[in-house]
Amino acid sequence: MSFKRLFPLLILAFGLLGFTNSTFAQEAENHEIAHVEGAEGGHEEKKGINITELVFGHVSDSHEWHLFSLEGEHGHETEVALPLPVIVYRPGKGLSVFSYSKFHGGWYLDEAGNHISNTSYDGLYVEKNMKEKIKSEDGSPVYDFSITKNVLSMMFSVVIILMLMTSAAKKYKKGVIEAPKGFQNALEVAIIFIRDEVAKPNLGKGFAKFMPMLLTIFFFIWVNNLLGLLPGGANLTGNVAVTFCLAMISFVVMIIRANSHFWGHLLNPPGVPTGVKFLLVPIEVISLFIKPVALTIRLFANILAGHIVILCVISMIFIFGALSKGAGIGFVPVSLAFSLFMFMLELLVAAIQAFIFTNLTAVFLGQAIEEGHEHHDEAHAPHH
Repeated sequence: MSFKRLFPLLILAFGLLGFTNSTFAQEAENHEIAHVEGAEGGHEEKKGINITELVFGHVSDSHEWHLFSLEGEHGHETEVALPLPVIVYRPGKGLSVFSYSKFHGGWYLDEAGNHISNTSYDGLYVEKNMKEKIKSEDGSPVYDFSITKNVLSMMFSVVIILMLMTSAAKKYKKGVIEAPKGFQNALEVAIIFIRDEVAKPNLGKGFAKFMPMLLTIFFFIWVNNLLGLLPGGANLTGNVAVTFCLAMISFVVMIIRANSHFWGHLLNPPGVPTGVKFLLVPIEVISLFIKPVALTIRLFANILAGHIVILCVISMIFIFGALSKGAGIGFVPVSLAFSLFMFMLELLVAAIQAFIFTNLTAVFLGQAIEEGHEHHDEAHAPHH
């Protein structure tokens, strides 16, 4: 088997190992948190793992980037992570910039069940539950502008896209007409597909002016979907704030480019009785604002669901292992088989969701810039 054919299989294998390794690391962290609670709060030590906390801990954003785990003393695993810059603003205290490593010192559970950092720094502490937050000890507001895991992943994706696009564009700038090859060939297929199957059918003769936007949206979503499947990758497109911003970009461009024909049919539908307009116009206005909501939820839900399913299937090993060590070991092949199937499905979903978001954006833009069709009497006259 050649290396080119073996490479995708290696990526899948390392991806599954990354998910599995991260799951084991989270399990150790949960045991450690429970132990700290038992030691300091006087409560009994918890046994087992919290699947909900484990899953959402991996798909949520964080101020550090988990790399791998090392086995330490007493069977506990030490998490090796890259602390990221914390940038917060507090009224009256100004801007604070420091490393997230300042908060490393263990965790405990408060009365609400939130994980609270044992170590505070400069009057700040970390609350980690479904969402990681940096809060002030005196209760004052904290505005977080930190470079989190998702932000850093987005920067990586932008650099990757720029490198790939500029390398392919240099070959065209040379002015030498030759058949594309290698990555340039694959890139050209994707660009032509977006042009012929998305832009032209939905935008008509003015499609060219919207091609840069549609291609940027498509490749940005596709690349970030793939980066999220790598071991330790960030769940950027599974973050509702990211998909909302992408949807708002499409929505704002649609509103700006909309012509008088679009607004006329939206606010004053022709050929409709006046009494019906009072009912129809509010429905049309509501449907206008539902479009970005549909874009937001569709991408966010599909990508998030894929990550959750893979993590839940892997977590079944520990659920069966809690019942019996033999059952846990016996379920490993089944879990990995299902995970491999889901991982391969997610590779397909990564491209499909990028295409759907881009296609819906083109459809909405096409509706906004569509010109009115005037019907003249002579067009309906009988031909002799």
